[in-house]
Amino acid sequence: MIRNTLLAAACLASLSGCVSLGPKAPETLLALTPTATAPVGSGTSGTIGNALVVMEPEAEARLAVTRVPVQIDDANVAYLKKTMWVERPSRLFQRLLAETIRARGSRLVIEGEPGASSQHLSGRLLDMGYDARSRMAVVRFDAVKESSGTIETKRFESTVPVADAEAAYVGPALNEAANAVAKQVADWVG
Repeated sequence: MIRNTLLAAACLASLSGCVSLGPKAPETLLALTPTATAPVGSGTSGTIGNALVVMEPEAEARLAVTRVPVQIDDANVAYLKKTMWVERPSRLFQRLLAETIRARGSRLVIEGEPGASSQHLSGRLLDMGYDARSRMAVVRFDAVKESSGTIETKRFESTVPVADAEAAYVGPALNEAANAVAKQVADWVG
């Protein structure tokens, strides 16, 4: 019995180098870091009725994954090698928008479910990736602002040049472009 147990353990040990229990981790994980943040100790107060609720933007399938899209031409998309987002780009962008607006300190900002608030910021993330044709990081967002029954829409975009289609260059450029769009949206929302 001891011999069988030792034999089984030896077999499992020899297979441990061959078996993978999950996908291989990419070399680089990208996140969005806000350039404008609320200072520590700051706060706002208000009621749910006048809070601004920042919703997660909708996104098409090529952006609804954790891979970083590369637009090859008008009809072809690839993904940046050995690079992934830490989570869905639309969720990262929602957090960036909320923090950028919150940093202004002039309104109560909530992320997530709308609840009973009469002010919502939603929209559609149209692009957040690398355009190989122009060698640019591109972030494009169609915003929808709803306040007391009034709805406004506006498209925002930022592009940042990228030296090479590598994570070391694309990641910081996407962060810069996303922060520029978030600032534009914060200016628009007020």
